Amino acid sequence: MIAILGTGKMGEALLSGLVRAGLRPEEIVATARRPERAEALRERYGVRVASNAEAAKLADTLILAVKPQDMAALLTEISPHVAADRLVISVAAGITTAFVEARLGDGVAVVRVMSNTPVLVDEAMSVISAGAHASEEHLKRTEELLSPVGKVLRIPESQQDAATALSGSGPAYFFYLVEAMVDAGILLGMPRAAALDMVTQSIVGAAIMLRDSGEHPVILREAVTSPGGTTISAIAELERHKVRAAFLDAIEAACERSRRLAAG
Repeated sequence: MIAILGTGKMGEALLSGLVRAGLRPEEIVATARRPERAEALRERYGVRVASNAEAAKLADTLILAVKPQDMAALLTEISPHVAADRLVISVAAGITTAFVEARLGDGVAVVRVMSNTPVLVDEAMSVISAGAHASEEHLKRTEELLSPVGKVLRIPESQQDAATALSGSGPAYFFYLVEAMVDAGILLGMPRAAALDMVTQSIVGAAIMLRDSGEHPVILREAVTSPGGTTISAIAELERHKVRAAFLDAIEAACERSRRLAAG
């Protein structure tokens, strides 16, 4: 049985993905802070709902999906009920495997995961790292859980904060870009709905080209950028406003925030 402890937005996204991937609802137990939230999950997905302690007793795989600031309290609550043969998967930003291991006792296998909200459409990017006691088998089990809802990549845990900044927060950067481009379309006299359709399809098409062509993004951009044309005029303005540098600074700030969350 799989338990999702702290079924908020990301926890529910993972829950819905697991159900879509074919996991039977009776194989999943979910927890939530508010009783009405737990009841809504039970009605929506048909899963069992329980307290954190009960879920820790029942499940052989625990997915910890609470907010980083709530992780210490959750681990204190469930530690008496987590046997050494359990697999514990943490999806909380900034929380290290060592942090979890220190509060659950010796020998518990912990895998750290950073996923993102496209799990809702089975297009997540999930990066995973093994803790001190996690074996190849534990990593494979984690990959089996996550691969039906997107791509899974193994990385050293030292790179997890950077992954949080790049892919965990990444969808928000694209939504921000879409919002700005749609506003530009409206400024140019385009109806909002039409502008959104054009921008959305452009980004979807560009993403598929980038994924499937194997070409470097510079090559793909240059293919659109004719000498003296409209695209180079736009790019010149982006460079004048130091948009590239702003992205570097923004993602670096997100990475640093992830590190601070781990430090408490």
